[in-house]
Amino acid sequence: MGFTNNNNELVGASLILYRNIISEYKYAYAPNGMLIDYSDYDFLKELADKLKKLLFKQKFIFLKIDPLIHCSERNETGEIISYNPQINDLMETIQTSGFYHHGFNKFFETNKSRWNAITKLGRNNDNIKESLNKQTRNKINKANKQGVIIYKATKEELDIFYEFIKKKHNRSLKYYQKFFDIFEDNIELYLAKIEPEKYVKMAKDAYEHELSINEHLSEQIKINSTKTLDMKKLINKKMESDKLLSNEEINLSKATNMFQNKKDGIIIGGAIIVKYDRGINLLIEGFDEKYKNYNPNYLLKWELIKKFNNENYRFINLNAITGEFKQKNKYSGLNEMKLGFSSTAIEYIGEFDLIINKPLYAIYKSKPFNTIIKNNIK
Repeated sequence: MGFTNNNNELVGASLILYRNIISEYKYAYAPNGMLIDYSDYDFLKELADKLKKLLFKQKFIFLKIDPLIHCSERNETGEIISYNPQINDLMETIQTSGFYHHGFNKFFETNKSRWNAITKLGRNNDNIKESLNKQTRNKINKANKQGVIIYKATKEELDIFYEFIKKKHNRSLKYYQKFFDIFEDNIELYLAKIEPEKYVKMAKDAYEHELSINEHLSEQIKINSTKTLDMKKLINKKMESDKLLSNEEINLSKATNMFQNKKDGIIIGGAIIVKYDRGINLLIEGFDEKYKNYNPNYLLKWELIKKFNNENYRFINLNAITGEFKQKNKYSGLNEMKLGFSSTAIEYIGEFDLIINKPLYAIYKSKPFNTIIKNNIK
């Protein structure tokens, strides 16, 4: 839809998606809001009134918008880095124009998350890796040592990836195939795979490295057997090395077994990204829970950061997180993982509904009805 002024000049536009939810009555959605000036009250009020009249005739119940208006930018502990000084005025303008706000929710109470994790690029890759938190770097390194590689896949491999995400949403394989048809060159699939040959080599190198340390410590214990203080330190180091050596031996055994039985490797995770306006948007990701300890989701994000940083993209949007940074909750791991990539938390203004048909909207919002259709309109 295009919006023009009295001089027939285009002053706004919007994509409107819709679907039936109650008989022939429909639900409308403007993805990421309408492309308009939300600070202009007179314009927004007139637009809202005209949309109500038009959409009522076409049997719409309401129109949902979720403008990409920033409220704040925060660090990984939730402390505010920057704040939009216009947010209160914008809220008042949008609400008094007739839009109902769904609140400043912290979790996933609305159709789309109000919080996203954004990793800013434009620095040297080494500097970016240094800025990742220690746990994130360790998991990336561990994935590398366990033979995990990341490669750009084809549309034909979507069915493999779909197995990792099919339980996340009520969406079919065809839904994601259609994404590839629509976005063409701006959408890409990346898969994480355990490469047995690499895994064996890395495991063997790690085992031999620790074995060398262990043997050196044994030799030092023999030489310093009469020095009590040094002996205590050496014995503690030797015991720690013994544990590490045992772990490396187990890992080498697993790698050798995989090399013998799965020579073609095992795909254990992946992600779909969409490229737009020098930015990368992580659409969806998933991995095989059986191989969680191989950390494919960590290595995958890091490889994407390196690749698109080298191609001069400005940021990677790692997608949804929560706005709760202090209290432990079931999503704490999600925040820790995504914000561990030197990300900042971007807080958006949230979702608004322009109510077209009040009686049917009340039915739609009623708990029994909402429970039945909720998954079908996301």
